Amino acid sequence: MTTTPFRFVFAPGEVQRLRQRIDLTRWPEPFEAPDWSYGTDPDYLRELVAYWRDGFDFAAAEERLNALPNFRTEIDRLPVHHIHLRAEDADAVPVLLLHGWPGSVVEFLDVIPRLARPREAGEEAAAFHVVAPSLQGYAGSPGASRPGMSPRTIAGRLARLMEELGYDRYVVQGGDWGSLVGSHLAALHPDRVIGLHLSIAQPVPPADLADPLAVVAEHEKPWLAANAVHAAEGLGYYAIQKTRPQTLAYALTDSPVGWCAWVLDKFHTWTDCERGGVRDLRNAVSWDAFLTNLSLYWFTGTIGSSIRLYREQFLAEQRGEGTPGPITVPAGVGIYPAEIVRSPRAWMERRLPVRHWHEAPAGGHFAALEQPRLFIDDLRAFRNSLAAVEAGPQPA
Repeated sequence: MTTTPFRFVFAPGEVQRLRQRIDLTRWPEPFEAPDWSYGTDPDYLRELVAYWRDGFDFAAAEERLNALPNFRTEIDRLPVHHIHLRAEDADAVPVLLLHGWPGSVVEFLDVIPRLARPREAGEEAAAFHVVAPSLQGYAGSPGASRPGMSPRTIAGRLARLMEELGYDRYVVQGGDWGSLVGSHLAALHPDRVIGLHLSIAQPVPPADLADPLAVVAEHEKPWLAANAVHAAEGLGYYAIQKTRPQTLAYALTDSPVGWCAWVLDKFHTWTDCERGGVRDLRNAVSWDAFLTNLSLYWFTGTIGSSIRLYREQFLAEQRGEGTPGPITVPAGVGIYPAEIVRSPRAWMERRLPVRHWHEAPAGGHFAALEQPRLFIDDLRAFRNSLAAVEAGPQPA
């Protein structure tokens, strides 16, 4: 395996072609529906796309992505992109930060420097060596050319990446797909994973209880009602992406406005962006951050390969490889109030050896992006709960 420096490039010619594609958009007929109830609101989308075309600073976004040390490591002839920032303390605990869809390493740009170099941010806290990879098929990590790149397979590749970087023991943090990849890592390599921290808690009713609701706390019962709404109204994208991702990929890869609408619908629904009864993405995530993430997929040509992960997991489940094995390493769970699904604590404690539990006062699906301060504090608190576990010295 070889590791080499890497840079993201938003080439001026490609930016101009993106603008031309926006100009050539064939918009659907006018339709008025309240509160995004039929999907992405056309007026909001037009305003955001106009900003993407004429107001968004592509060069500044490129510079921000490349301000941290980016690398690629080739594993079995397929490169894995990762941001890797070492702490000044060689004995710092390593942490592997794992994103999901439709997120990316953009989620972690604000938290990586503060986790690795807290003194530079004026904070007195122990530092982490931080590794934030792009999942295979996302951004700087190209997609596989044939089926089989499941979350379990990605977990094995990331274990090899961490070994190549010199980390024998590390904490894993994951949200969305990152939570599943991280769970596979913890199950497959309990000798390497010091602890598993999740910022999404999948609600799985315990099979050993005659009445799973009997162990649900009162303040957790509304979570189950919200979970049911999401299951009924929020999984249309999931059904398509797990069955016919390639068919969808042609449209999303061809139309920047279509791609923006598809992802904006998720950010609008999944973030903690409601204020005074009105939902606006900018209450949770800036347009610049959102468009940096959107552009990263566009210019790396990984829209299609990213959504294939849903199909890969569906097929893995059919093979009996979709669910991680038993997890024995200490676990931490961060519950964010606007997350799309939330699990009662008692249910999670029957699945994982939960050592740390935190219910945040704000934030949604993209925790590190929406609430970097809360995310950092929660991850540090989890690390402190693992103080008795020795990570061992790490290479300088």
